This record gives sequence, C-alpha cells and structure tokens, in this order.
Amino acid sequence: MNALVRQTAEALVQTRNAVALTGAGISIDSGIPPFRGPGGLWERIDPLEVAHIEAFRRDPEKVWQLLLKGMQEFLTGARPNAGHTVLARLEEWGYLRSVITQNVDGLHQAAGSRDVIEYHGTFAYQRCMDCGRRTATPRVDLSRIPPRCDCGGIYRPDCVFFGEMIPPQHLERSHQLVARCDVLLVVGTSATVYPAAMIPMLAKESGARVVEINPEPTPLTGRVSDYLIQGGAGEVLDDILACIHAIRDADGAAPSPY
Repeated sequence: MNALVRQTAEALVQTRNAVALTGAGISIDSGIPPFRGPGGLWERIDPLEVAHIEAFRRDPEKVWQLLLKGMQEFLTGARPNAGHTVLARLEEWGYLRSVITQNVDGLHQAAGSRDVIEYHGTFAYQRCMDCGRRTATPRVDLSRIPPRCDCGGIYRPDCVFFGEMIPPQHLERSHQLVARCDVLLVVGTSATVYPAAMIPMLAKESGARVVEINPEPTPLTGRVSDYLIQGGAGEVLDDILACIHAIRDADGAAPSPY
C-alpha cells in the first residue's frame, strides 16, 4: 500500500475534522472536460469572449451557443464517479466536515454529500437577469436560445462568470472551515485561480495538513501541500477509503457498509 495513502487515512481517522477542496479533475471520470490544462476548453475558446459577464451581457445568444448549451448537455448526462462517492462516504462516516467545490456540475450532491459549498455557483439552476427568478435547469426550455423566463428576461446559469465576485457567504464559510480544519484534501485542482487559490494557503497557515491528490505536480506541490499523492482522484480516494476501512476493522470499530 502507498505509504502516503496510509498516512492520509490515519490522519483522517485521527482528526475527524477534514475539509476537501475539489476542482475539475474530480469530474473528468464523469465525462466532464476540464477548462484548463492540456485538452481543456480554454485551449479552443477564449474565456474572455464567452465566459466573462460583460460578454454575456453584450451577446447572450452567442455565449449560450458557444459555451453554455454545450456545457449543459455534458452536465445533463454526467453521473458521479468514485471520487465523488468516496467523499460522500467520508462525510457519512464523520471524517469529512465539508466539500468546497469549484465545480458547477452538482455531482457531489448527486453522490450524497450533504455539506457542499459551491464556490463558483451551479448549473443546476438558471436565474433570470430581469426578475431574479431562480429555476431548476430541467424546467427551463433550452430549445430556445437564449432561454427566457416567463417575464421575458434572459436566463443565465446561477454560477460565477469571470468579472463577477464570489458570493460573500461562500467566501466567509470556506475561510472559516479551512481555518479550523486539521486536514485539507486538495483534489483535482492546482488551485491557481483566485480567490480559490487562497484556500490551501489559509489552511497551511492555520496549521492544517494539506494533502494534494492530482495526476501531476502542480504549483502547490512542495510549496503549499505537505505531500502529493499522484494519481486520478477516484482511484486515490478509493484507496484511502479502503485503508480507513482496514484501520476501522483493526480497531474494532462498528462494521462499515463499504
């Protein structure tokens, strides 16, 4: 067994006060392509032309056609993978307090996670730019682009575009959680986009162990994270869960449903 996997499992069992920060890498196995990095969406499309709030205000039809419609099609068919499921199980067992996700796909909730801070909002809902009505995406007619509210206003995803602020309640609660946690799992993200990039740094400054789970080293590696467990999110998290299961059995804990 990977020694770092064992070390992480022991830390989670001992502290029972962990938080996870997740990014696009945890959802790749669910068929959702990343925005950044090799093969990422921003290699093909300029984000300032399609993902900035001013671009949306200037030409919502263009942004819906080039970006949002395709993203919604990906998200509609996506299902949670092992990475999402393991984090939900860790919360159920009492080791993980909360998930802070940069993703907008809603897969953590679909996997069973109950305490999820959607740092960048969600595609699960659309919000009217005129009356502010918030409507579940499946109830919005996406055959008409841009989709419109009953009031005639244009719907936009209830997520954070470039040029918009992170909801202050998400910022405040995220910072409170990581300032008090003992372990921060950084899963599937290099955390290079601010203000999310502050989260691992704040955890480190507060004395938490920062464990990075990524396929390749990132700017966090060797600088902010205590160590990197290299591999896919689902595979590594599944190994950690299996190790926790073994520790619980050895300690005579109540049998788990794993």
